[in-house]
Amino acid sequence: MYSKKDDSLHCFCCKLFSNRDYKLNREGLKDWKNASDLLKVHEDSQEHNAHMATWKDLKVRFAKGIKIDKREMALNEAERKRWRDVLHRLVAIIQSLAERNMSFRGSTDTLNKPDNGHFLKEVELMARFDPVMKQHVSRVESGAGRHGHYLGKTIQNELIDSISSKIIQHIVTEIKLCKYFSIILDCSPDLNDKDQLSVVVRIVSQDDVPQVKEHFLGFLVAEQSTGEHLSSLILKRLEELNIPFEDCRGQSYDNGANVKGKNKGVQAKLLQLNSRAFYVPCGAHSLNLVVADAAKSSPDALSYFGHLTKLFKLFSASTQRWDVLLKYVKITLKSWTETRWESRIKSVEAVRYQAGQIREALLEVRGKTTDPVVRVEAQALAEEIGSFRFCICTVVWYDVLCKLQHVSKLMQSPSMQLDVAVDLLRKTRDSLSSYRNTGFSDAQTTAREMSEDMNVEAELEMKRLRTTKTHFGYESPDENIQDALQRMETTFFNVVMDAAISSLDERFQNLGDVNNLFGVLLDFPNLAEKELLQKCQTLSTALTQDSQQDIDGAELTREMLNFPPLPSTNMTNMELLAFLHEKKLTEIYPNMWVALRISATLPVTVAAAERSFSKFKLIKTYLRSTMMQEHLSGLSIISINHVVSHQLSYDDVIDDFAKRKSRKVKL
Repeated sequence: MYSKKDDSLHCFCCKLFSNRDYKLNREGLKDWKNASDLLKVHEDSQEHNAHMATWKDLKVRFAKGIKIDKREMALNEAERKRWRDVLHRLVAIIQSLAERNMSFRGSTDTLNKPDNGHFLKEVELMARFDPVMKQHVSRVESGAGRHGHYLGKTIQNELIDSISSKIIQHIVTEIKLCKYFSIILDCSPDLNDKDQLSVVVRIVSQDDVPQVKEHFLGFLVAEQSTGEHLSSLILKRLEELNIPFEDCRGQSYDNGANVKGKNKGVQAKLLQLNSRAFYVPCGAHSLNLVVADAAKSSPDALSYFGHLTKLFKLFSASTQRWDVLLKYVKITLKSWTETRWESRIKSVEAVRYQAGQIREALLEVRGKTTDPVVRVEAQALAEEIGSFRFCICTVVWYDVLCKLQHVSKLMQSPSMQLDVAVDLLRKTRDSLSSYRNTGFSDAQTTAREMSEDMNVEAELEMKRLRTTKTHFGYESPDENIQDALQRMETTFFNVVMDAAISSLDERFQNLGDVNNLFGVLLDFPNLAEKELLQKCQTLSTALTQDSQQDIDGAELTREMLNFPPLPSTNMTNMELLAFLHEKKLTEIYPNMWVALRISATLPVTVAAAERSFSKFKLIKTYLRSTMMQEHLSGLSIISINHVVSHQLSYDDVIDDFAKRKSRKVKL
């Protein structure tokens, strides 16, 4: 045998069995000039032949399992199998607890104690029915396994880390197979006032059927909220996972200035490194801001949501008053918050269909309470709900929010595509424009029916507030509208609808620009050859950086001109991808295949990151606020990526755990 380290020759069998000290079985033979003669003499020696025969005999006995330490090896193998069986069960328990976001440890780490935590309770429960775990628990209780029972907190953390590492390895492998990916980021503070950055990667898998997948890669502590720090944080994470950032084709965040800023935001920093990482703002956040812009556009709109907030606070501040409300309504009142996307329509829905019942509840509260402040507030709210103005505002806001809520729900889906989202927004804008023309008259009709149900008059009174004196102005003021309904239509309805439509156009302009860039992938059957070539070249230029092209514009044009007949004239991006995959046309139309995959990879919303914070709040609770960052991220990875977790092999996790626990032997 040749040793690269020593640059010498050794005799394998003599090195094992010879007691003599010579070069071939100790430091090695380096006399290359006479090596051939020396080796021939050694091979013909009686001692070498004896050692060679001994090695062959041992090799045969190894193959047949007939060794002098056969019994000891059998015991070692049985012990090894027992430990692997125990670890199989411990990994299953940890995986089950992590997926349910449950705590592991209690006040003590001792078996059969009432406060020893969920992990040991699961072990005790399994020991009642499983013979392997029963034997292991018995050994621990008898003291035989006190030096290595694998039930302590350190082993729990190491197994959690092994499981989460295997999940990340599986995800990274899938990302590299898909090549193109997009990143989704969002921040939220934890109980310790630390900003946790959620990192999500979106890909288009190429399994049996192309499908969009969004994988969670863990939480990172953001010590600063600047665009430079957040961008360096995500780049460092991608580098640790060996994911090349040059393959990133999309990025999506909320509408915070530190991420969407054109100069110092995260998207600007990343675009400087990779111009092909197209920025798409979150559609759900943008819709939420559209509603906020519309609500702030009119004094009547602001006062309406103020009354809704007062209404909820009046009943929720007392259990007795809440019980009175429950006697009259089936849909309870909800609070209106800025950050919850569904809170607005839920708060309006209860009043829209139960205005009379809520008014009756307010009147009962007014009659029963002894608190003069509550009595006055209940009386004022009852009068406000019974007013025709409030009924009109309720109907208008419910109709507007229903139109936006449907789109917001659809856009939060992980499989939502850029082209579908733009089409939904276009239809929503048309619906709002149509509602602006006829909505107010329809709202009056519905509001009159609500007033009749409450037995109040459907009349709108003019409200005049005193204003402070102002200096003389040269511009003539608008003429006061004397008709109350016409004035409400002008100052409330038209203002709210115009604000919503203009905000919709402004906030989704970036989304429309990116969609127009990739629109040629779906509109090519309707384009002339010259226009088609121009748009394909534009797309090719956008997908080029440093002379590296994702697609060739001229070749893409030829592929589109020779494309086979489509089964439908109105296909989405994913449907066209599935068509190419099903017909085995990916190699014939490679540029089309790549461009469609990149388009489908672009995210429309950061709802996946928002959902990770829901898990985060279940894991890091008040009683678990001192957990380490690695522990938090590991549990979150197992819980959120539970589909990938179920695909793991327990043997792979145990092998990884064994490698971490192995000790280096000093020779």
